[in-house]
Amino acid sequence: MAATEIYDMHFHLDFAADAATLLADARTSGIGALAVSCDVAGYEKTCRVVASGGEHGIVAALGLHPWWVVREDFDIAQVELFESLAPDAPAFGEVGLDFSDKHTPAHSHELQLEVFERACRAAGASARAAGVRKPLSVHSVRAADEALDILEATGCLDSCSCIFHWFSGSNPQLRKAVAAGCWFSVNAMGLSSGKGREYAKVIPRDKLLLETDLPPEDAKSFDVAEWRCALENALERLESSTGHDCRVRCAENARALFG
Repeated sequence: MAATEIYDMHFHLDFAADAATLLADARTSGIGALAVSCDVAGYEKTCRVVASGGEHGIVAALGLHPWWVVREDFDIAQVELFESLAPDAPAFGEVGLDFSDKHTPAHSHELQLEVFERACRAAGASARAAGVRKPLSVHSVRAADEALDILEATGCLDSCSCIFHWFSGSNPQLRKAVAAGCWFSVNAMGLSSGKGREYAKVIPRDKLLLETDLPPEDAKSFDVAEWRCALENALERLESSTGHDCRVRCAENARALFG
């Protein structure tokens, strides 16, 4: 097994057609990850695969994605199940808020706020009970202020390592999140925009993490070579944006979050 030397801090292992093979290949390729989920079923699938592979630098995260929350088949019982699983979860995500017109209707905002607050309360309580800062990956689109308010109100800013995944808020909101001690995972697509490149310069180097947000939900196949290529592409763009060698720093940051 190769030593883990590059980490994907927002990866959907449960979307992989053959998650077990992908995880085994990641172990031999030196790839670690925060394996986020969009619902409880995805988390449970990830846990089954991760548990069968032993220690390999991949951590399963319990999530309730806002896009899943607004689906017609969403049942509020999912939140109760999330809360029941939270005490033993090693990490949390993808959770958050999405107030964009493209993905969520305006009438869903109240439900999203309720679900995100309950998820954060459960995550914060879990971290405090364990006496460790558990990673929490946050999806926030046109809702950075609301997300930060809930993270603060639920105590997550103090008890969890809050990671904004693919941050897209305003410059003042970014600086507010930096001041709150948040972390940021960046990917190649986000760094392809001028805004993303400028934000990479603002984020403190000890709060920077790599991510891919892959594979897509409808992927028919996805192998470790594609995964490594996406991570290296993100790293190359990050280093080009910041003017710094970020490989070692980002890996150290990820390892610090995993304890």
